Order: sequence, then structure tokens, then C-alpha cells
Amino acid sequence: MSVLLHVLLTLCLTVTQGGCTYSNNHWGEWNDSQLQPTIQKLMKGYNRYLRPNFNEGPVEIGMSLDIASIDAISEINMDYTATIFLRQRWRDSRLVFPGNESVSVDGRLVSLLWIPDTFIPDSKRSFLHDVTVENRLIRIFSNGTVLYALRITATIACNMDLTKYPMDRQVCTLQLESWGYNLQDVVFYWTRGNDSVKGLDILRLAQYSVESYYTSVSEAVYETGQYPKLVLHFALRRNVLFFILETYVPSVLLVVLSWVSFWISQSSVPARTCIGVTTVLTMTTLMMGARTSLPNANCFIKAIDVYLGICFTFIFGALVEYACAHFYTMKHHTIEDLHRELQREFNESNGNGSIPIVRSTQPNRSMVIATTAEQSANSDTRNNAGAKEKAPAQGCGPSSAKDALCRVVSVFVVENPHDIDRRSRKVFPLAFLFVNILYWLYYLFL
Repeated sequence: MSVLLHVLLTLCLTVTQGGCTYSNNHWGEWNDSQLQPTIQKLMKGYNRYLRPNFNEGPVEIGMSLDIASIDAISEINMDYTATIFLRQRWRDSRLVFPGNESVSVDGRLVSLLWIPDTFIPDSKRSFLHDVTVENRLIRIFSNGTVLYALRITATIACNMDLTKYPMDRQVCTLQLESWGYNLQDVVFYWTRGNDSVKGLDILRLAQYSVESYYTSVSEAVYETGQYPKLVLHFALRRNVLFFILETYVPSVLLVVLSWVSFWISQSSVPARTCIGVTTVLTMTTLMMGARTSLPNANCFIKAIDVYLGICFTFIFGALVEYACAHFYTMKHHTIEDLHRELQREFNESNGNGSIPIVRSTQPNRSMVIATTAEQSANSDTRNNAGAKEKAPAQGCGPSSAKDALCRVVSVFVVENPHDIDRRSRKVFPLAFLFVNILYWLYYLFL
């Protein structure tokens, strides 16, 4: 095995190849007489299958990250894709050599050294960049410290709470663990605490902005033992301006458009019906479009769904308002026709004191009109009787329950159908404004 390693190192030092260059008996700041004996001495008897400090305590591995980019954040799959530069440092006493310089060797020589088995537990897909060669860096310092750097792109899971979407704030993590070495073998630590992570504060994302981030050291407990774990926590705040322009403003305009029907005459049935139906269908299309970028099956009732539901309710309420107004208008016209019929019957009467009786359209009820003579003769009697009947009529019964019921029923009694539109012009805007205040206060500040 040592003979094979000696042959491979000799070939690397004599052929110009990538980052391992040797020409004119000079490689970097090392000449032929210095470098070859040093590398040969380092690799003599080196066993890459045994970790440093074997049987002498755990290896301390310091880590740092550079976040090159966060390419995509998916609410449907609940993950994000990031490209990172991962740097690991540890000390291997078997690689100590004289001097105070460092040696950078070809990344393809990583197969000759012991390296940590670090992995990303929440990764769904990941790969190491290999253009034009595998993006690895190995640097050996004179005190035996090894710097191992990688460029990785990984799709990492992120559990999201979408109840306040699109005013939400998501906290995602990037975890690093050891696959096979437990806490008795290796120990992970951040080299400079929170300063070990670079690049997050200058990232520019499409829908998010990085609000804060911090690092932590933890342990991963599995059935096979306890393993070291490093965690990077970063908070993402969604930019709501895009959704205000795309969804909220059109929804408000549709609600306001539905109120236009309150100023249109009730006799213009096609115009008011067209406005009501058109706004309802447009609102339905807007609600369906707002859900296309979100998971179809989930347990979240999102903030945008609540707002679209509120707008749909007001639009549908405006359509129902016209249906009620039209119903009471037709009913009012029927009563006026009945009055005109009674007046005509009275005028055609022979004036001999007879009382024409005309049956109304409502069952078990009849309207009686007396002659002028009888009205004058019985005026006192009617006044007395009316005074006696007025008291119970105002209370609608002796009990307080009946009084309350009568007051509730009196609210829905419409004397003039045009009052419905006049009241709706004030009630609908005020109610919509009040609901909006509650909505934005809850989702922005609570």
C-alpha cells in the first residue's frame, strides 16, 4: 500500500495537472529538494482509514460557511435550494512538517487523506460541483492543520407555517452532522460563532429578505448513539408588496365595483344583475389564481384565503341585496295596485252607505272601506277603540320576550324599498372598512 501511495505522489509532483504543478524543479515556494522528501515523509505509514488522535480523544472539527446563493424557495415542496461553500478544519498530527508554511495540493488527492464524514440530514438532493474539476480544496499547514473546502448545491427541507401567508415569516435551518463518527470520535464547532457564516446579509431574493440568522451547536440522538450537529438558523420575511399589487388591490376594486349597483335604479334589472354576476365570477377566478402557487392539500387557512373570502362575501352580499330590494319593490307595487283597486271600487259605489269589501291577495284577510257618512258617525267610537288597541300594539304583548321579538321584527319591516339601497350605500363601505382594520391589525401585529 505504501508503495502505491509513493508512486501516486511521485506522478502528481512530476506532471503539471490542475492545482498540482511541478516544473523546473519548483512547485510554489517549495523546490524539489524540499517538497518531495516532505510529502514522502508525511505519507509514509499514513493510514487514511484511521481518524486522527485514534484512541486519544475526539477530533475537533471547526466549520464555516459561505452562502453563495439561495436559488429557490418552494412553498409547495416546503424546501429551499442553496449553493454553499463548506470549509472544515481539523488537526492531524501525522501531517506535521517543519517550517511555518502551508501546502495546497490537488483536490483529487482527497482520496489519500482522512476526511470527516459530514452530511446534511435535511437534504433532499445535493451534488458537488465538478466544472472544470471537482470543486475541492485541500490545504495542509505545517502544524498538521488540514483545511478542506467544498462547493455544494443542496435542496434542503424547511418546515413552513403558512397561516399568515403572504405576511409570513419563515425560519429555516441548515444542519451539519457526522454520519458515522459519534461524540466520542469527533466534535463539531463553529470557528467564529455567528461570524462563521458569510453571505446571508448580502443576499437578494425575489420574494424574501433575510431578517436575521444565528448559529448553534447541538447533538443528534439516534438509536446508534449521539452525534455532533451544527445548526444555522435564518429567518426569512416575505415581501408583501407584490401580493398587494397582484391580489389585494384587485380584490378591493372588485368589492367597490359591486357597490356601484346601489346607485343604479332598481328597475334596471339587467344592469344590476350583470354587475353582480360579473363581480362574483371575477372574484372566483381571482381566488383560484391565488392558490396556484401554494399546496393544494394542506391544513393551513392562509391569510390571503381569509381576505379573499371576505371580499367574496361582500360581493355576494351586494348581489343578494339587490334580490331583496327587487322583492320588496315588487311587493310594494302589488300593495299599491290593491289600493288603487279599492279606491276604484269605492268611487263606483252607489253612495247608499253600503260598504264594498274587496279580498286582498293575502289569505284570511280583507280590507273594508266605509263610506264618508259612516266614518263621520263612528269617528268617536273608532278613536276610543284605537286608543285602547294602540297600547298593546306598541308592546306586541304583555311579556318582555314578545316586546324584544317585535323590535327585532320591526327592523326587517321595509316601508319604502328604496331605503334598502340608501342604507346599503353606507352600511357596506363602513362594514368593509371595519373588517379591513381588524384583518390588518391581526395579521401584521399579532
